[in-house]
Amino acid sequence: MSSLEYLNKIQEILEKIKTQELENIRRASRIMARSIERGGRVYTFGSGHSVIPVLDIFPRYGSFVGFFPLYDPRLMWFNVIGPGGARELLWLERREGYARVFLESYPLERRDCLLVFSHGGLNAAPVEMAIEAKKKGLKIITISSHANRKVSKPKHSTGLYLSDVADVAIDNCTPAEDALVDVGRAEKVAAGSTVAAVAIAMSLVAETGSILAKKGKLPPTFISPNLAGIPPGHLEQVYDAFSAFYYSRPWKLGRKRLRKQNDDCDL
Repeated sequence: MSSLEYLNKIQEILEKIKTQELENIRRASRIMARSIERGGRVYTFGSGHSVIPVLDIFPRYGSFVGFFPLYDPRLMWFNVIGPGGARELLWLERREGYARVFLESYPLERRDCLLVFSHGGLNAAPVEMAIEAKKKGLKIITISSHANRKVSKPKHSTGLYLSDVADVAIDNCTPAEDALVDVGRAEKVAAGSTVAAVAIAMSLVAETGSILAKKGKLPPTFISPNLAGIPPGHLEQVYDAFSAFYYSRPWKLGRKRLRKQNDDCDL
């Protein structure tokens, strides 16, 4: 009954999250709500399998404008081998310096915050995303397996784990090896970190939404059009609100470069 064993172990992990990490989830949600309330962005990032909770946070039913997913197809495999495959992704994910270049395309501001998912909390991409965002004054929230600290050495040249960079470090309460079920071999099967990460992500969405709703500041929210009483065009209104949110921030550096280019042309 390995299927039942897996479900029982997942229940144990979720119970640990509920009893051990609830206060951290609430602290993180207050930071996220504050960013959205101030017109800022809750940036979300994950690479490899850790992109799954990022995909799940927004856009989807039950979530709202204010979240800004940071997607990089080079860090999201769409093949197992070959171009876009796992080996190439893992190679890039471990290279220092890439995340800094990636973030140059986004105008981060102090009123924003960053939510980073990484089961291991060791590879360069998530660690450097947190480091670079923190340099710009953002609050950093991390979701990783703190059990990895006990069995792994830091991989980044700074000697930092992802949780070291966090203002709020949430433990996904999953063992370092991730796989949960013993089938009589050295390798266990059936990973737990995705279920844990998505549960934490939705807990953050729920708590953040509740805080904003109590203040009358909950942004436009996706809802299933199949429910009775939903006015026509509701989803389009949410997309329009996100478009306004997405394009509202001026790109200051770009304007400076454009002025310099114009000045150079006048010479």
